[in-house]
Amino acid sequence: MNIIIIEDEKPSARRLQRMLTTLDMEAQTMLHSVEESIEWFQNNEHPDLIFLDIQLSDGLSFEIFETIDINSAVIFTTAYDEYALQAFKLNSIDYLLKPIDEDDLAKAVLKYNERLPKQQSVTLDFNDIKKLLVNPIEREYKKRFSVKVGQHLKLINIDDIECFYSENKGTYVYTSENRNYLLDTTLEQLEDELEPNKFFRISRKFFININAIDDMVSYTNSRLQIKLKTFKEQDIIVARERVKDFKEWLT
Repeated sequence: MNIIIIEDEKPSARRLQRMLTTLDMEAQTMLHSVEESIEWFQNNEHPDLIFLDIQLSDGLSFEIFETIDINSAVIFTTAYDEYALQAFKLNSIDYLLKPIDEDDLAKAVLKYNERLPKQQSVTLDFNDIKKLLVNPIEREYKKRFSVKVGQHLKLINIDDIECFYSENKGTYVYTSENRNYLLDTTLEQLEDELEPNKFFRISRKFFININAIDDMVSYTNSRLQIKLKTFKEQDIIVARERVKDFKEWLT
């Protein structure tokens, strides 16, 4: 059986690989990003089974399936809350909530083996699943951030934020008052904390607030340049692979 693991946290990927070994299964390949996975699928025979993390370092793993037609069976490995996963778990072989439990892994593998004679592959509606995860029901999002200014703490209301961006290994918030502040977090962590109707991650470097957009201009290589109301420190470019989703997000 050909098995691959798609997981951006390498220690978690190695742990899952070791756990599979105890079940007499071997993951021949480990992939760690959307970009790496797309390239791999374009150049290799597709596996029988994929252990798929939803949140990768460069985006949601569903972007892989939007680019490549994959018919492999899928077992999700994710830190998302169960209430969102319950809505679609029957569309896949199973899901494993992190940190992965050995018994849960064994049951998921058993479910895959029992299903194998009946069905060679699994067809998933990744667009519907993606919508559930990007817009989970009754989810609470951050309403304010606290930042350190000298010896003081300052509260920033979410509606006063134009964008979040990364620079020199730091994550910054930029406000409508034309000020930026260093945050003790990462853009990846912000993906779970920001309301998706208001904020969109246009690239590895930027999250922008829809209410802060002043103009949008066509840019090279089918990209878009975003101009915010007060942020002028550097160009804000929508990554080419995110342009389609960005346009859908705007409507």
